[in-house]
Amino acid sequence: MVGLNPRPYPMKIHEYQAKEILENYGVRVQSGVVAESPEQAAAAFEQLGMPLAVVKAQIHAGGRGKGGGVKLVRSAAEAAEEAGAMLGMMLKTPQTGPEGQKVRKVFVAEGLDLAQEFYLGIALDRRLGQPVMMVSAEGGVEIEEVAASNPEAILRLPLDPRQGLLPYQARRAAFFLGLQGGTFKKALSFLQGLSRAYLELDCSLAEINPLVITEDGEVVALDAKINFDGSALYRHPKVAAMRDVHEEDPKEVEASKFDLNYIALEGNIGCMVNGAGLAMATMDTIQLHGGSPANFLDVGGGAEEENITEAFRILISDPNVKGILVNIFGGIMRCDVIARGVIAAARNVELKIPLVVRLEGTNVKEGRQLLAESGLAISPATSLDEAARMVCEAVHALA
Repeated sequence: MVGLNPRPYPMKIHEYQAKEILENYGVRVQSGVVAESPEQAAAAFEQLGMPLAVVKAQIHAGGRGKGGGVKLVRSAAEAAEEAGAMLGMMLKTPQTGPEGQKVRKVFVAEGLDLAQEFYLGIALDRRLGQPVMMVSAEGGVEIEEVAASNPEAILRLPLDPRQGLLPYQARRAAFFLGLQGGTFKKALSFLQGLSRAYLELDCSLAEINPLVITEDGEVVALDAKINFDGSALYRHPKVAAMRDVHEEDPKEVEASKFDLNYIALEGNIGCMVNGAGLAMATMDTIQLHGGSPANFLDVGGGAEEENITEAFRILISDPNVKGILVNIFGGIMRCDVIARGVIAAARNVELKIPLVVRLEGTNVKEGRQLLAESGLAISPATSLDEAARMVCEAVHALA
Protein backbone atom coordinates (compact mmCIF):
# COMPACT_ATOMS: atom_id res chain seq x y z
CA MET A 1 0.00 0.00 0.00
CA VAL A 2 1.92 2.99 -1.29
CA GLY A 3 0.03 6.22 -1.94
CA LEU A 4 -2.96 6.34 -4.22
CA ASN A 5 -3.23 3.67 -6.87
CA PRO A 6 -4.49 4.07 -10.44
CA ARG A 7 -8.26 4.20 -10.77
CA PRO A 8 -10.28 1.86 -12.99
CA TYR A 9 -12.61 4.73 -13.87
CA PRO A 10 -12.02 8.26 -15.23
CA MET A 11 -10.05 10.85 -13.29
CA LYS A 12 -11.38 14.39 -13.47
CA ILE A 13 -9.44 17.64 -13.16
CA HIS A 14 -10.39 21.27 -12.61
CA GLU A 15 -11.06 23.82 -15.34
CA TYR A 16 -7.83 25.71 -14.69
CA GLN A 17 -5.83 22.47 -14.94
CA ALA A 18 -7.55 21.51 -18.21
CA LYS A 19 -6.67 24.91 -19.64
CA GLU A 20 -3.03 24.51 -18.63
CA ILE A 21 -2.92 21.24 -20.54
CA LEU A 22 -4.66 22.61 -23.62
CA GLU A 23 -2.30 25.56 -23.81
CA ASN A 24 0.57 23.08 -24.17
CA TYR A 25 -1.17 21.80 -27.32
CA GLY A 26 -1.54 25.22 -28.88
CA VAL A 27 -5.17 25.69 -27.90
CA ARG A 28 -6.09 29.30 -27.09
CA VAL A 29 -7.77 29.39 -23.70
CA GLN A 30 -9.27 32.05 -21.46
CA SER A 31 -6.26 33.00 -19.35
CA GLY A 32 -6.50 33.37 -15.60
CA VAL A 33 -4.98 32.88 -12.16
CA VAL A 34 -5.96 30.39 -9.45
CA ALA A 35 -6.76 31.79 -5.99
CA GLU A 36 -7.43 30.15 -2.64
CA SER A 37 -8.26 33.28 -0.66
CA PRO A 38 -9.98 36.64 -1.25
CA GLU A 39 -6.61 38.36 -1.08
CA GLN A 40 -5.20 36.10 -3.79
CA ALA A 41 -8.28 36.76 -5.93
CA ALA A 42 -7.73 40.52 -5.65
CA ALA A 43 -4.08 40.09 -6.59
CA ALA A 44 -5.13 37.89 -9.54
CA PHE A 45 -7.42 40.65 -10.85
CA GLU A 46 -4.57 43.13 -10.66
CA GLN A 47 -2.24 40.68 -12.39
CA LEU A 48 -4.63 40.23 -15.30
CA GLY A 49 -4.70 44.00 -15.76
CA MET A 50 -8.10 44.09 -17.44
CA PRO A 51 -11.24 46.11 -16.68
CA LEU A 52 -13.39 42.96 -16.55
CA ALA A 53 -12.73 39.49 -15.11
CA VAL A 54 -14.70 36.41 -14.16
CA VAL A 55 -14.44 34.59 -10.82
CA LYS A 56 -15.19 30.89 -11.31
CA ALA A 57 -15.58 28.30 -8.56
CA GLN A 58 -13.39 25.26 -9.20
CA ILE A 59 -15.26 22.02 -8.58
CA HIS A 60 -15.63 18.84 -10.61
CA ALA A 61 -19.13 19.63 -11.84
CA GLY A 62 -20.81 21.56 -14.60
CA GLY A 63 -23.58 24.11 -14.29
CA ARG A 64 -21.60 26.23 -11.84
CA GLY A 65 -23.16 29.46 -13.04
CA LYS A 66 -26.64 28.23 -12.14
CA GLY A 67 -25.53 27.74 -8.54
CA GLY A 68 -23.78 31.09 -8.14
CA GLY A 69 -20.31 29.80 -8.93
CA VAL A 70 -19.52 32.21 -11.81
CA LYS A 71 -19.46 35.98 -11.26
CA LEU A 72 -18.34 38.96 -13.32
CA VAL A 73 -16.15 41.48 -11.48
CA ARG A 74 -14.81 44.91 -12.42
CA SER A 75 -12.32 45.62 -9.65
CA ALA A 76 -9.91 43.90 -7.29
CA ALA A 77 -12.29 44.63 -4.43
CA GLU A 78 -15.17 42.94 -6.25
CA ALA A 79 -12.94 39.96 -7.05
CA ALA A 80 -12.07 39.60 -3.38
CA GLU A 81 -15.72 39.93 -2.36
CA GLU A 82 -17.02 37.32 -4.80
CA ALA A 83 -14.16 34.93 -4.07
CA GLY A 84 -14.84 35.28 -0.35
CA ALA A 85 -18.48 34.36 -0.93
CA MET A 86 -17.56 31.31 -3.02
CA LEU A 87 -14.64 29.86 -1.08
CA GLY A 88 -15.89 27.41 1.51
CA MET A 89 -19.46 27.35 0.17
CA MET A 90 -21.23 24.09 -0.72
CA LEU A 91 -21.93 24.81 -4.37
CA LYS A 92 -24.97 22.98 -5.68
CA THR A 93 -25.39 22.32 -9.39
CA PRO A 94 -27.36 19.75 -11.40
CA GLN A 95 -24.21 17.58 -11.39
CA THR A 96 -23.32 17.70 -7.67
CA GLY A 97 -26.40 16.24 -6.06
CA PRO A 98 -28.39 17.88 -3.27
CA GLU A 99 -25.47 18.11 -0.85
CA GLY A 100 -23.31 20.20 -3.18
CA GLN A 101 -19.52 20.33 -3.43
CA LYS A 102 -17.22 22.45 -1.27
CA VAL A 103 -15.36 25.20 -3.13
CA ARG A 104 -11.66 25.32 -2.20
CA LYS A 105 -10.29 27.27 -5.17
CA VAL A 106 -11.48 29.89 -7.62
CA PHE A 107 -10.18 30.79 -11.06
CA VAL A 108 -9.99 34.51 -11.80
CA ALA A 109 -10.12 34.67 -15.60
CA GLU A 110 -9.91 37.40 -18.21
CA GLY A 111 -13.10 39.01 -19.43
CA LEU A 112 -13.76 38.59 -23.16
CA ASP A 113 -16.05 40.27 -25.69
CA LEU A 114 -18.02 37.33 -27.05
CA ALA A 115 -19.51 37.25 -30.52
CA GLN A 116 -20.50 33.56 -30.87
CA GLU A 117 -20.67 30.43 -28.71
CA PHE A 118 -20.27 26.83 -29.87
CA TYR A 119 -19.95 23.35 -28.41
CA LEU A 120 -16.89 21.17 -28.99
CA GLY A 121 -16.12 17.82 -27.45
CA ILE A 122 -14.40 14.48 -27.95
CA ALA A 123 -15.62 11.30 -26.28
CA LEU A 124 -15.35 7.57 -26.81
CA ASP A 125 -18.21 6.14 -28.84
CA ARG A 126 -18.48 2.60 -27.50
CA ARG A 127 -20.75 1.54 -30.34
CA LEU A 128 -18.14 2.53 -32.94
CA GLY A 129 -15.21 1.59 -30.72
CA GLN A 130 -13.37 4.84 -31.44
CA PRO A 131 -13.27 8.48 -30.33
CA VAL A 132 -15.75 10.88 -31.91
CA MET A 133 -15.45 14.65 -32.13
CA MET A 134 -18.74 16.50 -31.78
CA VAL A 135 -19.35 20.12 -32.77
CA SER A 136 -22.50 22.17 -32.54
CA ALA A 137 -23.50 25.78 -33.03
CA GLU A 138 -25.55 25.55 -29.83
CA GLY A 139 -22.83 26.34 -27.29
CA GLY A 140 -23.35 26.86 -23.58
CA VAL A 141 -26.06 24.18 -23.54
CA GLU A 142 -25.70 20.61 -22.28
CA ILE A 143 -24.94 18.49 -25.35
CA GLU A 144 -27.41 15.86 -24.12
CA GLU A 145 -30.20 18.43 -24.39
CA VAL A 146 -29.16 19.31 -27.94
CA ALA A 147 -28.97 15.64 -28.93
CA ALA A 148 -32.48 15.05 -27.62
CA SER A 149 -34.17 18.17 -29.02
CA ASN A 150 -32.21 18.85 -32.22
CA PRO A 151 -29.81 16.04 -33.18
CA GLU A 152 -29.20 17.59 -36.63
CA ALA A 153 -27.42 20.45 -34.85
CA ILE A 154 -24.53 18.14 -33.95
CA LEU A 155 -21.78 17.07 -36.36
CA ARG A 156 -20.06 13.82 -35.35
CA LEU A 157 -16.61 13.04 -36.73
CA PRO A 158 -15.06 9.61 -35.88
CA LEU A 159 -11.33 9.91 -35.17
CA ASP A 160 -8.63 7.42 -36.13
CA PRO A 161 -6.80 6.74 -32.83
CA ARG A 162 -3.48 6.66 -34.68
CA GLN A 163 -3.90 9.74 -36.89
CA GLY A 164 -6.35 11.84 -34.91
CA LEU A 165 -8.41 14.55 -36.55
CA LEU A 166 -7.59 14.62 -40.26
CA PRO A 167 -7.29 17.98 -42.06
CA TYR A 168 -10.43 17.46 -44.13
CA GLN A 169 -12.38 16.66 -40.94
CA ALA A 170 -11.16 19.85 -39.27
CA ARG A 171 -12.26 21.87 -42.32
CA ARG A 172 -15.63 20.12 -42.32
CA ALA A 173 -16.15 21.01 -38.65
CA ALA A 174 -15.20 24.66 -39.21
CA PHE A 175 -17.54 24.89 -42.21
CA PHE A 176 -20.32 23.28 -40.16
CA LEU A 177 -19.97 26.08 -37.59
CA GLY A 178 -20.11 28.70 -40.34
CA LEU A 179 -16.63 30.10 -39.72
CA GLN A 180 -14.77 32.14 -42.33
CA GLY A 181 -11.48 33.88 -43.05
CA GLY A 182 -8.88 34.15 -40.32
CA THR A 183 -11.24 32.69 -37.74
CA PHE A 184 -11.65 29.62 -39.94
CA LYS A 185 -7.86 29.06 -40.01
CA LYS A 186 -7.54 29.57 -36.26
CA ALA A 187 -10.33 27.04 -35.68
CA LEU A 188 -8.45 24.38 -37.69
CA SER A 189 -5.41 24.69 -35.43
CA PHE A 190 -7.66 24.74 -32.35
CA LEU A 191 -9.47 21.53 -33.36
CA GLN A 192 -6.24 19.72 -34.20
CA GLY A 193 -4.76 20.68 -30.83
CA LEU A 194 -7.71 19.33 -28.90
CA SER A 195 -7.54 16.08 -30.87
CA ARG A 196 -3.84 15.63 -30.08
CA ALA A 197 -4.40 16.29 -26.39
CA TYR A 198 -7.24 13.76 -26.23
CA LEU A 199 -5.30 10.96 -27.90
CA GLU A 200 -1.82 11.54 -26.48
CA LEU A 201 -3.01 11.85 -22.87
CA ASP A 202 -5.45 8.89 -22.90
CA CYS A 203 -8.48 11.08 -22.24
CA SER A 204 -11.97 9.68 -21.89
CA LEU A 205 -13.56 13.10 -22.41
CA ALA A 206 -12.33 16.47 -23.65
CA GLU A 207 -15.10 19.06 -23.74
CA ILE A 208 -15.09 22.78 -24.42
CA ASN A 209 -18.46 24.33 -23.70
CA PRO A 210 -18.61 27.01 -24.73
CA LEU A 211 -16.02 27.42 -27.43
CA VAL A 212 -16.27 31.12 -28.26
CA ILE A 213 -15.42 33.50 -31.05
CA THR A 214 -14.49 36.92 -29.71
CA GLU A 215 -15.35 40.24 -31.34
CA ASP A 216 -11.82 40.39 -32.80
CA GLY A 217 -12.08 36.91 -34.31
CA GLU A 218 -10.12 34.87 -31.75
CA VAL A 219 -11.12 31.24 -31.14
CA VAL A 220 -11.04 30.66 -27.39
CA ALA A 221 -11.88 27.89 -24.91
CA LEU A 222 -14.06 29.77 -22.43
CA ASP A 223 -14.46 26.62 -20.35
CA ALA A 224 -12.68 23.26 -20.45
CA LYS A 225 -13.43 19.85 -19.03
CA ILE A 226 -11.07 16.88 -19.38
CA ASN A 227 -11.41 13.39 -17.91
CA PHE A 228 -8.68 10.76 -18.16
CA ASP A 229 -8.70 6.98 -18.41
CA GLY A 230 -7.73 6.04 -14.86
CA SER A 231 -6.10 2.79 -15.99
CA ALA A 232 -3.67 4.73 -18.21
CA LEU A 233 -2.51 7.28 -15.64
CA TYR A 234 0.72 5.38 -15.03
CA ARG A 235 1.80 6.66 -18.45
CA HIS A 236 1.14 10.27 -17.46
CA PRO A 237 2.59 11.04 -14.00
CA LYS A 238 2.17 14.79 -14.45
CA VAL A 239 -1.52 14.31 -15.15
CA ALA A 240 -1.90 11.88 -12.24
CA ALA A 241 -0.39 14.53 -9.95
CA MET A 242 -3.35 16.79 -10.77
CA ARG A 243 -5.77 14.50 -8.93
CA ASP A 244 -7.76 16.40 -6.30
CA VAL A 245 -8.99 13.88 -3.75
CA HIS A 246 -11.15 16.55 -2.10
CA GLU A 247 -13.44 16.30 -5.11
CA GLU A 248 -13.93 12.55 -4.70
CA ASP A 249 -15.96 10.43 -2.33
CA PRO A 250 -13.70 9.83 0.73
CA LYS A 251 -14.62 6.14 0.63
CA GLU A 252 -13.43 5.90 -2.97
CA VAL A 253 -10.15 7.58 -2.07
CA GLU A 254 -9.60 5.22 0.86
CA ALA A 255 -10.45 2.19 -1.28
CA SER A 256 -7.83 3.14 -3.87
CA LYS A 257 -5.13 2.90 -1.19
CA PHE A 258 -5.89 -0.81 -0.83
CA ASP A 259 -6.28 -1.68 -4.53
CA LEU A 260 -10.06 -1.80 -4.13
CA ASN A 261 -12.27 -0.64 -6.98
CA TYR A 262 -15.09 1.20 -5.24
CA ILE A 263 -17.85 3.43 -6.57
CA ALA A 264 -20.53 4.78 -4.25
CA LEU A 265 -24.19 4.41 -5.28
CA GLU A 266 -27.46 5.43 -3.64
CA GLY A 267 -28.88 2.13 -2.33
CA ASN A 268 -28.73 0.42 1.08
CA ILE A 269 -27.16 -2.99 0.37
CA GLY A 270 -23.38 -3.03 0.42
CA CYS A 271 -21.75 -5.36 -2.10
CA MET A 272 -18.28 -6.93 -1.97
CA VAL A 273 -17.44 -8.96 -5.06
CA ASN A 274 -14.37 -10.07 -7.02
CA GLY A 275 -14.52 -9.19 -10.69
CA ALA A 276 -16.32 -6.34 -12.44
CA GLY A 277 -18.67 -8.61 -14.38
CA LEU A 278 -19.68 -10.53 -11.28
CA ALA A 279 -20.17 -7.24 -9.44
CA MET A 280 -22.56 -6.00 -12.13
CA ALA A 281 -24.46 -9.29 -12.08
CA THR A 282 -24.68 -9.10 -8.28
CA MET A 283 -26.13 -5.60 -8.36
CA ASP A 284 -28.63 -6.62 -11.04
CA THR A 285 -29.76 -9.62 -9.00
CA ILE A 286 -30.19 -7.48 -5.89
CA GLN A 287 -32.46 -5.16 -7.84
CA LEU A 288 -34.32 -8.15 -9.27
CA HIS A 289 -35.25 -9.08 -5.69
CA GLY A 290 -36.42 -5.57 -4.85
CA GLY A 291 -33.23 -4.27 -3.26
CA SER A 292 -30.91 -1.41 -4.15
CA PRO A 293 -27.09 -1.67 -4.19
CA ALA A 294 -25.17 0.93 -2.18
CA ASN A 295 -21.94 0.52 -4.10
CA PHE A 296 -19.81 -1.20 -6.68
CA LEU A 297 -16.90 -2.83 -4.84
CA ASP A 298 -14.51 -5.13 -6.69
CA VAL A 299 -11.75 -6.50 -4.45
CA GLY A 300 -9.93 -7.95 -7.45
CA GLY A 301 -8.28 -11.32 -7.86
CA GLY A 302 -5.41 -11.00 -5.41
CA ALA A 303 -6.97 -9.52 -2.27
CA GLU A 304 -5.45 -10.45 1.07
CA GLU A 305 -7.02 -10.41 4.52
CA GLU A 306 -6.03 -6.76 5.00
CA ASN A 307 -7.82 -5.74 1.79
CA ILE A 308 -10.97 -7.61 2.79
CA THR A 309 -10.98 -6.01 6.24
CA GLU A 310 -10.59 -2.55 4.74
CA ALA A 311 -13.37 -3.27 2.26
CA PHE A 312 -15.70 -4.02 5.18
CA ARG A 313 -14.70 -0.83 6.96
CA ILE A 314 -15.52 1.18 3.85
CA LEU A 315 -18.89 -0.54 3.42
CA ILE A 316 -20.08 0.04 6.96
CA SER A 317 -18.77 3.62 7.01
CA ASP A 318 -21.69 4.41 4.70
CA PRO A 319 -24.65 5.15 7.01
CA ASN A 320 -27.04 4.13 4.24
CA VAL A 321 -25.80 0.52 4.23
CA LYS A 322 -28.29 -1.69 6.09
CA GLY A 323 -27.02 -5.06 4.91
CA ILE A 324 -23.99 -6.57 3.17
CA LEU A 325 -23.71 -9.21 0.46
CA VAL A 326 -20.34 -10.86 -0.15
CA ASN A 327 -20.29 -12.76 -3.46
CA ILE A 328 -16.94 -14.39 -4.27
CA PHE A 329 -16.02 -16.80 -7.04
CA GLY A 330 -12.64 -18.20 -6.13
CA GLY A 331 -10.40 -18.63 -9.15
CA ILE A 332 -7.05 -17.03 -8.47
CA MET A 333 -8.47 -15.92 -5.12
CA ARG A 334 -9.07 -18.73 -2.62
CA CYS A 335 -12.36 -18.94 -0.75
CA ASP A 336 -10.63 -19.75 2.55
CA VAL A 337 -8.63 -16.50 2.32
CA ILE A 338 -11.84 -14.59 1.70
CA ALA A 339 -13.53 -16.36 4.61
CA ARG A 340 -10.70 -15.44 7.01
CA GLY A 341 -10.86 -11.84 5.85
CA VAL A 342 -14.63 -11.72 6.28
CA ILE A 343 -14.42 -13.21 9.77
CA ALA A 344 -11.62 -10.85 10.84
CA ALA A 345 -13.43 -7.85 9.45
CA ALA A 346 -16.77 -8.77 11.05
CA ARG A 347 -15.03 -9.05 14.42
CA ASN A 348 -12.87 -5.95 14.07
CA VAL A 349 -15.65 -3.63 12.98
CA GLU A 350 -18.31 -5.11 15.31
CA LEU A 351 -20.71 -5.74 12.47
CA LYS A 352 -24.31 -5.16 13.54
CA ILE A 353 -26.15 -5.42 10.22
CA PRO A 354 -27.17 -8.53 8.22
CA LEU A 355 -24.31 -10.22 6.39
CA VAL A 356 -24.89 -12.79 3.64
CA VAL A 357 -21.91 -14.61 2.13
CA ARG A 358 -21.87 -16.70 -1.01
CA LEU A 359 -18.60 -18.48 -1.81
CA GLU A 360 -17.84 -20.67 -4.81
CA GLY A 361 -14.66 -21.98 -6.42
CA THR A 362 -11.18 -22.76 -5.12
CA ASN A 363 -11.15 -24.09 -1.52
CA VAL A 364 -14.87 -23.43 -1.18
CA LYS A 365 -15.36 -26.23 1.37
CA GLU A 366 -12.65 -24.83 3.61
CA GLY A 367 -14.09 -21.34 3.27
CA ARG A 368 -17.62 -22.38 4.13
CA GLN A 369 -16.39 -24.38 7.10
CA LEU A 370 -14.48 -21.40 8.47
CA LEU A 371 -17.62 -19.26 8.24
CA ALA A 372 -19.76 -21.92 9.91
CA GLU A 373 -17.31 -22.32 12.81
CA SER A 374 -16.75 -18.59 13.32
CA GLY A 375 -19.57 -18.16 15.79
CA LEU A 376 -20.63 -14.98 13.97
CA ALA A 377 -24.06 -14.13 12.60
CA ILE A 378 -23.14 -14.84 8.99
CA SER A 379 -25.85 -16.18 6.69
CA PRO A 380 -24.37 -18.56 4.07
CA ALA A 381 -25.80 -18.94 0.57
CA THR A 382 -24.97 -21.40 -2.19
CA SER A 383 -26.07 -19.34 -5.19
CA LEU A 384 -26.18 -15.70 -6.22
CA ASP A 385 -29.95 -15.74 -6.53
CA GLU A 386 -30.34 -17.17 -3.03
CA ALA A 387 -27.83 -14.70 -1.58
CA ALA A 388 -29.53 -11.69 -3.13
CA ARG A 389 -32.95 -12.82 -1.96
CA MET A 390 -31.67 -13.41 1.58
CA VAL A 391 -30.00 -10.01 1.97
CA CYS A 392 -32.98 -8.17 0.48
CA GLU A 393 -35.39 -9.94 2.84
CA ALA A 394 -33.12 -9.21 5.83
CA VAL A 395 -32.87 -5.51 4.98
CA HIS A 396 -36.62 -5.22 4.33
CA ALA A 397 -37.31 -6.85 7.71
CA LEU A 398 -35.31 -4.08 9.43
CA ALA A 399 -37.16 -1.29 7.67
